[in-house]
Amino acid sequence: MDVGLRHYGPLPAPVIDAINRPIAEATGLPNEAYTSPEFARYERDHLLAKTWVCAGFSTDVGTTGDALPIEIMGQPLLIVRNPVSEIKVFHNVCRHRGQRLLREPCHLKGSIRCPYHSWTYSLDGELRGTPHIGGSGVHEVEGFDKSKTGLVAVRSEVWQGIIFVNLSGDAAPFPDHIDLLRQRWKPFWGTTEGANLVPDTEHGCWELTVQSNWKLAVENYCESYHLPWVHPGLNSYSRLEDHYHIVEHGHFAGQGSVVYNPDYGDRAPMPHFDAWPEDKLCHAEYAAMFPNVLLGLQRDHLFAIALIPINHEQTVERIQISYLGDAAHDETHRDTRRAIRVTWQEVFGEDVWAVEGLQQGRHSPGFDGGTFSPAMDGPTLCFHQWVANRLSA
Repeated sequence: MDVGLRHYGPLPAPVIDAINRPIAEATGLPNEAYTSPEFARYERDHLLAKTWVCAGFSTDVGTTGDALPIEIMGQPLLIVRNPVSEIKVFHNVCRHRGQRLLREPCHLKGSIRCPYHSWTYSLDGELRGTPHIGGSGVHEVEGFDKSKTGLVAVRSEVWQGIIFVNLSGDAAPFPDHIDLLRQRWKPFWGTTEGANLVPDTEHGCWELTVQSNWKLAVENYCESYHLPWVHPGLNSYSRLEDHYHIVEHGHFAGQGSVVYNPDYGDRAPMPHFDAWPEDKLCHAEYAAMFPNVLLGLQRDHLFAIALIPINHEQTVERIQISYLGDAAHDETHRDTRRAIRVTWQEVFGEDVWAVEGLQQGRHSPGFDGGTFSPAMDGPTLCFHQWVANRLSA
């Protein structure tokens, strides 16, 4: 199907209209939205840049001076923890001649130094040193205002240990962005909103590299339809009929379960949210917060999966599990935390071949956006509509 995307501008009106039809008649995003590097660049600048994108976790820069260079669709960024323990995000480029500042995670001793001409910046991005700028041994130049040549900051926020960035700088305030999800989960985690959640840096952090477009990982997460065939172990106790849909158009979508009931065996049970309703102890919710963070809230832990788009056909999935309070991280609970990690590693790993197969299928001219099950695919269509409407004229 020729959908007229070769100019890689806004999605054509016929494509938008087809995606926004009632679910029984709708078709999905065209193949080029997954397979074209040109489309991916347009998507980066006109969709990802204009909202709040998950860039990593606060544990990536755990102490003052820690720095982490990252890329989002080829755009280099730098995450730094400054002297007052604030997390700052900058474009990872020197203001002098455009050299990339850092290439590897590191611990900085008070400054960021460009490896090209040794210009230095504070951990707050201020330009501090310009060696030999006026000739050999002349480190200052009259009329050159250092205060106007600091690193270019990126708007950023941290929520539940997750770092979000807004590259364009003009998205709605972050509290507005996250508010509907916060309100949805308030009955589960109470007014404290998991303020005492602590990431498990010993057993609860790992990553997967998936050879697929980032959007396919979101689509797969949104639905439980694939459980019997992709997750037979999980499906043995968490069946299709044990799930319900979560759809909040323009914000998030996913699924919930009514049979979350961890078998601790002889291991120490994990602490629970104090506010969690007694009649919903077996409820758990799994929401894809658009565009690229997948969240799972259970009564005893929260996990987050940051989908970092490397290019149009490769995504790094970074997983972090958090538990309630410091006591959950002691020796008594170590085996339980290890067992929870093993469980999620198996489940998330089982999705890899499925998502990579979806990517391979997007190269076929025999696929034209597909169809949706009215009963099973509502959350997935919700995500397609969010992408399409954001990329419309």
